[in-house]
Amino acid sequence: MMKNILLLLLFGLMSVPHSASSQKPRTIITTDGEIDDVDSFIRMLLYSNEFDLEGLVYSSSMWHYKGDDKGTKFISEMDMTQKMYGEKTSLRWPGVQWMQDLIAAYEQIYPQLNRHALGFPTASALRTLIKIGNIDFEGEMNHDTEGSDFIKKKLLDDNLQPIYLQVWGGTNTIARALQSIENQYKNTPEWSKIYKKVCDKTILYAILDQDATYRKYIAIHWKDVKIYYNSHQFWCLAYPWKQAILPELHYLLEGKFMSEKIIHNHGALTKMYYSYGDGQQQVGDEEHIHGDLSKIKKGQWGSFNQYDFLSEGDSPAFLHLVDVGLDNLANPHFGGWGGRLKVSKTNPNRWEDGDDVADFNPSTKKIDLAYPQIRWLAALQNDFAARADWCVKDYSHANHPPSVKLYHSNHLKAKINQKVKLSGYGMDPDNHPLTYRWWQYQEAGTYKGRVDIQKNNQAKASFKMPKDIKAGETIHIILEVTDSGIPQLTRYQRVIIEQQE
Repeated sequence: MMKNILLLLLFGLMSVPHSASSQKPRTIITTDGEIDDVDSFIRMLLYSNEFDLEGLVYSSSMWHYKGDDKGTKFISEMDMTQKMYGEKTSLRWPGVQWMQDLIAAYEQIYPQLNRHALGFPTASALRTLIKIGNIDFEGEMNHDTEGSDFIKKKLLDDNLQPIYLQVWGGTNTIARALQSIENQYKNTPEWSKIYKKVCDKTILYAILDQDATYRKYIAIHWKDVKIYYNSHQFWCLAYPWKQAILPELHYLLEGKFMSEKIIHNHGALTKMYYSYGDGQQQVGDEEHIHGDLSKIKKGQWGSFNQYDFLSEGDSPAFLHLVDVGLDNLANPHFGGWGGRLKVSKTNPNRWEDGDDVADFNPSTKKIDLAYPQIRWLAALQNDFAARADWCVKDYSHANHPPSVKLYHSNHLKAKINQKVKLSGYGMDPDNHPLTYRWWQYQEAGTYKGRVDIQKNNQAKASFKMPKDIKAGETIHIILEVTDSGIPQLTRYQRVIIEQQE
């Protein structure tokens, strides 16, 4: 087993895209503890070897806050929750113990996980990362907290590698960290240097606006901080998934798949995964009724069966950090397992989804706002199932993803009518036969026409540069390699071909 891992690591070093960093991305997760955050957290732990997890911070949102324990009444700044809840002293607060509980379950399966891949953090290391941020009310950022101080320290440290601040709830704890930095340095000779350092390092990945602190503070005082903003694509992994994806894909999220492949008989961690009709009830959230199917027969998201997928609305934030060969980490407009985002027309530091970042859905023959995420759904779910297997199976009885390399650069230049030769190779640590597929990611390239890829199901393929391509326009071709194990696993390489005069 170790020999296979070492061979795969060596192979991986040969196949890293030229623009990719050899370092794992740094990241801090902020979360309000919504039930879908819990499910995202469980999947995240099974991928925690793929990035440097540097912080786990309890925060609040428009949906969840603790209150100040003084009976102070609060009304939301957000229109939806203001109308839904009115004045509250606290709201659906799940407490500050649930991450510790999940990590305790992770500790039980950690030795098994560690047999399948290198780099999983220990449970004791994860516990040191847990901090309590600004949780009293939605958008509360009036005082420093353990969580905001922790984020502040990370943003000011001497490691200049970008740090991804995942926003699973509100941005208020992050906003407080930034405000504390501003308060300390704004009127000092160091301010311009500090401002640039923090802006150069900080990347927010936000799932919607769940309080007003980004709009009211960060966007104004830290306008050069980058934000990746997902407001449409995540829905296919969230509560309304039945409306977001076609029925032909429902099986990937239905109870049979989720129960057999993920939740049951896969160890202590996935056993805690929330699903429909599972009999579970989150402490503190009286609106979490999904565990009792009798209470949601005609719910707003449709009808569900036992163990159907509930929601992982925040998972794209960490899936963006998982390197599967698509080179999307520094290029969110390329598209990857965390979706595809494009630079805003009005803010060069904001990447977002929406009408300009929709992909053509080949099943519906229509442009689909969520398809940049949906297109990876089968690969994502199979990969999740494989990781769940890692929790209980030994190496020889579980499946592991192939590694893929190109025999040429990831970036090529070619002239009109020139034949572009593509060549790649896959290696499977379990020695499973591999299938190849070359396909054009049309929306990711700047050339919007189609190219005809010859021998697209072989390791070597080719196409002719189109006559109507303009100088500097690019074509994105994806090499997709899938093994024949159970479940089938897929990895990629991306080739970008630029028209050359």
